[in-house]
Amino acid sequence: MYRLALLLFAFCLTSQSFAANRPNVLFIAIDDLRPELACYGKQHIHSPHIDKLAKSGTLFERAFCMVPTCGASRASLMTGIRPARKRFVNYLTWAEKDAPGITTMNTQFKKNGYETVSLGKIFHHPKDNAQGWSEPAWRPKGISWYQRPENQKLHAQRQKQGKRKRGPAWESADVPDNAYADGVLAEKAIETLQQLKKQEQPFFLAVGFFKPHLPFIAPQKYWDLYDHDKIQPPENYHVPQDAPKESIHNSGELRAYAGIPPKGPVSEETARNLIHGYYACVSYTDAQIGKLLAELDRLKLSDNTIVVLWGDHGWNLGDHTLWCKHSCYESSLQIPLIVRAPGIQGGGRRSALIETIDLYPSLCTLAGIPKPEHLAGQSFVDLMHDPEANWKQAAVSRYRNGDTIRTDSLRYTEYSNNKGKRTSRMLYDHRSDPLENTNVVKERSDQSRKLSRQLNKIKGRDRKPDKQ
Repeated sequence: MYRLALLLFAFCLTSQSFAANRPNVLFIAIDDLRPELACYGKQHIHSPHIDKLAKSGTLFERAFCMVPTCGASRASLMTGIRPARKRFVNYLTWAEKDAPGITTMNTQFKKNGYETVSLGKIFHHPKDNAQGWSEPAWRPKGISWYQRPENQKLHAQRQKQGKRKRGPAWESADVPDNAYADGVLAEKAIETLQQLKKQEQPFFLAVGFFKPHLPFIAPQKYWDLYDHDKIQPPENYHVPQDAPKESIHNSGELRAYAGIPPKGPVSEETARNLIHGYYACVSYTDAQIGKLLAELDRLKLSDNTIVVLWGDHGWNLGDHTLWCKHSCYESSLQIPLIVRAPGIQGGGRRSALIETIDLYPSLCTLAGIPKPEHLAGQSFVDLMHDPEANWKQAAVSRYRNGDTIRTDSLRYTEYSNNKGKRTSRMLYDHRSDPLENTNVVKERSDQSRKLSRQLNKIKGRDRKPDKQ
């Protein structure tokens, strides 16, 4: 018995020592961020801190979410499981309910000796997979959405009409960063980093920023970075030619805000204000990320910390007449993804097709911890080392009754009814039509059939995954 106790004690010491030598993870999630960043070629955007991270890490040029809505996208990423018609469906998704018994990413790191901390928005619900965090998930509380008194009053009045009635869709106020939630979140994350620095075990610190999610509210100084009069709607501010009716929605999320008509197009000035507000929020969040990364440097943690920055899905800024996400178009599905890891040369760009389910196995590989058997994605670490490494040829996503596949040059989508019967299709050739303006599915029947078979072979199925 004494010998057994000694062996167990020695095992614990060895495990703790092994864990202590592993890299930390700073896991930065950004709500509703499409690749509207200077490092992604959008030179009109002021994003110096994310751009700096890209120069020291690996930027993935063609990364895609699994489902273009918050809760479902995050659940799929954190479980490493593909969505299906009845799994990971909408923004209210709970990962632990749709995939019961599955070891989520945070839980896997905790099981392997990491201190796991959630600040801000990681899962849609703070209590989702609570056992996977070393302490209760934290979010800013008691902070008003709006800082202008007239907007606070309008929001309060509209809330009396129902929770779906909100104040204006944008606000610029001459206030400090911490007047809004993301400024408070950045301060909490910096404080947490300082505490984690004192611990011997490695940490997995997840920090989820809320902007640029609606409403587009940010301090005035970030609005001032952009010339309002030069902002214009996108080139494809129209419905694609021959697009299926299922592919276009009413931008319902936006309709909850004051001053937005219940249906139909918004005015040109409203469109300009929405785009301006989105840009301001991107720059506001970029500044908060800059503070966090500067503290990581100051604490001398950067050299032994994996930094991941990702958006949970894309966003439409008038693309195809759409606002918000919730579609199978590229603008709803493409996300920014940047990974910086110790021992891997920075400044690389990769054009390989990445699915967000690839992030879980990749982080396990980078951290040197086991990968659960249930994972549907692949580790892209070899790609980080070598852009010519062997890799998948397609990325598959879905939203409601639409399933979509992206290959090197094509995006094919098919919609089906509740009985699984196909109702419509669309195909866009990104070599000649990168904005997806013309559906060529009728002219490319052979390609469409081939892509349909490929899509149906890869896409998620409504079956319960095995417990891990």
